[in-house]
Amino acid sequence: MSSTADKGATKRSVTVTLDGSNRSASLPLVSGTLGPDVFDIRKLHGELGVFTFDPGYGATASCESRITYIDGDEGVLLYRGYPIEQLAEKSDFLEVAYLLLNGDLPDAKQFEDFHQGVTRHTMLHEQIRRFYDGFRRDAHPMAIICGVVGALSAFYHDSLDINDARQREIAAFRLIAKVPTIAAWAYKYSIGQPFMYPRNDLGYAENFLYMLNAVPAEQWQGNPILSRAMDRILVLHADHEQNASTSTVRLAGSTGANPYACIAAGIAALWGPAHGGANEAVLKMLAEIERPENIPAFIDGVKDKSSHHKLMGFGHRVYKNFDPRAKIMQQTCHEVLRELGIKDEPMLDLAMELERIALSDDYFIQRKLYPNVDFYSGIILKAMGIPTSMFTVLFAVARTVGWVSQWKEMIEDPAQRIGRPRQIYTGAPQRDYVPIGRRG
Repeated sequence: MSSTADKGATKRSVTVTLDGSNRSASLPLVSGTLGPDVFDIRKLHGELGVFTFDPGYGATASCESRITYIDGDEGVLLYRGYPIEQLAEKSDFLEVAYLLLNGDLPDAKQFEDFHQGVTRHTMLHEQIRRFYDGFRRDAHPMAIICGVVGALSAFYHDSLDINDARQREIAAFRLIAKVPTIAAWAYKYSIGQPFMYPRNDLGYAENFLYMLNAVPAEQWQGNPILSRAMDRILVLHADHEQNASTSTVRLAGSTGANPYACIAAGIAALWGPAHGGANEAVLKMLAEIERPENIPAFIDGVKDKSSHHKLMGFGHRVYKNFDPRAKIMQQTCHEVLRELGIKDEPMLDLAMELERIALSDDYFIQRKLYPNVDFYSGIILKAMGIPTSMFTVLFAVARTVGWVSQWKEMIEDPAQRIGRPRQIYTGAPQRDYVPIGRRG
């Protein structure tokens, strides 16, 4: 059994024999820095004539990455090795963006250059304003940003060569800087207010809140507590390993598509209620419960397998322990409510009572169904006056840097190849065509 180093991973050979056959194959067992070992099965079909079957890719590593690590059993989330708790407390979104893109935290000069690089690209080409007029006034903001982000490739031909490192860097700056502006304008368009141009004298999160809430007729006054809360929301959602939208970005990118098209594909995948729309689903659930006295009956319905009730905002596909982001978001939630002086908001009171009851119920404790980041982020955004239609949009603003980082890593990986999943075919066997007059 031999072992070799390969891009930070170690490999040792394991012999696999196909049961009931005299065929065997030597498959590398690969060990990463953290996490379980994985079998490298790329030669499995060639040597044994079989594929693996893994719907949803829950047990398949689709790539090698150095960006994000999750230990769902222990409730651990690391960005480039740094615990999310430390980054949320001590860092800010742009510093985290630099970390995700480049692999290490920046020194003062590197951060200043990066900050300027993002800041210089916050404005949109003036012709992009006209795109918004093509959408219905009641269009969902996610539909708008999906279309407008994809259209950026029509404006920036100087950053479409994915093999040019400098063009990749410019595209990264543009996407990280412009998506908040695109998102804020989508909101302004939906409510009939004038678009607010970005202010480069404000921080990233504060500028986003400004573009969302300011109007030309009045002086806008920022709130440091709310700006910090928004910054934390962005940090906590910046990346999350190979989730559905990130995998979509990588799959689109593997074809050689330009970065704007790849990020638009990620936005489309994020739109689904099982992914980026989960915090919006939390508020819909609370609206259905309506009053605290209805919670026990709702909880009973959740426990009843024949019922269609779902406890949204609790549990996670990956985390089998408390979502580490949820602990930070819970603290932020109470800070925001305290700052805004919200004491008798019915839906927020209802959410807090549901949290209390669920956390003390053995049914949910035994199944490790703890509140996840979506439960608290929905409450925070609701308290800040952001409509539910914008919740997934904010998720996209945050996740853009993760998508770009993952896309960049994939492009720079010499082992990268076009994505092409296999299948188990269960349709009709080969058969001959029968003329229509003889069918029956």
